[in-house]
Amino acid sequence: MSERWSWRRSPLLFLFVTVFIDMIGYGIVIPLLPFYVRQYASGAVLIGLLGSLYAAIQFVGGPFLGGLSDHVGRRPVLLICLSGASLAYLLLGLADTLLLLVAAVALAGGAGGTQATAQAYIADSTAPEDRARGLGLIGAAFGLGLISGPVLGGLLSLVSLGAPAFAASALALSNVAFGFFILPESLPVERRAPTPIFRLNPISQLGDVLKIGGIRMRLLTVFLLNLSFAGLLTNFPLFSYVRFGWDATSNAFFFAFVGVCTVLTQGVLLGRLHPLFGEGWLLLGGLSLMALNLGLMALVPAGWILYLVVGVLAVGTGLAIPSLASLISRRVSEREQGKVMGGQQAILGLTLVLGPVIAGLAFDHLGVAAPYWIGGFLAMLALLVAAATLFPERRKTLAERYVAGKIFRGENTVRKPREPGA
Repeated sequence: MSERWSWRRSPLLFLFVTVFIDMIGYGIVIPLLPFYVRQYASGAVLIGLLGSLYAAIQFVGGPFLGGLSDHVGRRPVLLICLSGASLAYLLLGLADTLLLLVAAVALAGGAGGTQATAQAYIADSTAPEDRARGLGLIGAAFGLGLISGPVLGGLLSLVSLGAPAFAASALALSNVAFGFFILPESLPVERRAPTPIFRLNPISQLGDVLKIGGIRMRLLTVFLLNLSFAGLLTNFPLFSYVRFGWDATSNAFFFAFVGVCTVLTQGVLLGRLHPLFGEGWLLLGGLSLMALNLGLMALVPAGWILYLVVGVLAVGTGLAIPSLASLISRRVSEREQGKVMGGQQAILGLTLVLGPVIAGLAFDHLGVAAPYWIGGFLAMLALLVAAATLFPERRKTLAERYVAGKIFRGENTVRKPREPGA
């Protein structure tokens, strides 16, 4: 473990807590959203539109926050986002009209895009060989928050419908105070890259990111990987009810199990496997597990088997996502980390908008298992794109090392052409 990694333990703790609280808020808001909405209006369409609004605002906010952090630093962006999240959850708890509810959801989506800035902070603060481990900690916080949010929301909703939102607001506000006193800035002034405000939007940011050489195919892998399961979070309760008769309680236990698998993978397993295999092989292995087990979900005959299949799927996802993020961060300069991480956040937001629509249409018109066949196919495409990118790079690196070794030994690497007939 590098000295720099050890020195940054305190900031990494804050980033872990930041993403954890973000996902607690998400886990509280999304499952309870139907209960908040039905106080003012009824209909699944309105609930779906509010969910899409949350994802769409994150789609816009992720690149903006990532680019802004390149300009003003990571610390102020993280603290402002946490303050906005606290206000959003407070509004949600106090909302007594549909308009206030919409405003709270929109603000929560905009302030919830801290993951890109947290990833950029880790890229600033860790040596390349430690980066996948740091990103894995962020992934572990993501999964742990997804476990804790619905549980906390379910328990506090027994007190009142507003209690979960007030609790999320207090957690976010306490994290602002925590970060204000202990979080140092990771991006020195001389490494900051001023970006015009009008360029801080997802379309411009994605265009700028796609101009950076060497990461286009990896960004395509990000899109395919996330799209493969983005719609399954909303579709799975329907699938499990139709296929196995699971109710809301059964699904809650199942999602908690998936979250535990994700936390253990990214918080423990990734750190042990990374020194042995490296990001490239972990990415390919994780994508292989994802493609196989998404397809198997369409075939499972009993609910208990689903635990085994999705447990392995969670391991594959937990290995693939931070490994891919680390590979991308290695290909860009220090001045572009926030922009690139923001571009990835925009891609994730786009998949969260498109994924539920694709899964819903497939479920209604092609069959119960169709979303999982489609997910497996998309993960297989991501695997093929990643392999097509990584293997040529590996051959090029080995060739460069071979030539460098011959030069170091004083050998002539340029062969004279053979004479005709020799």
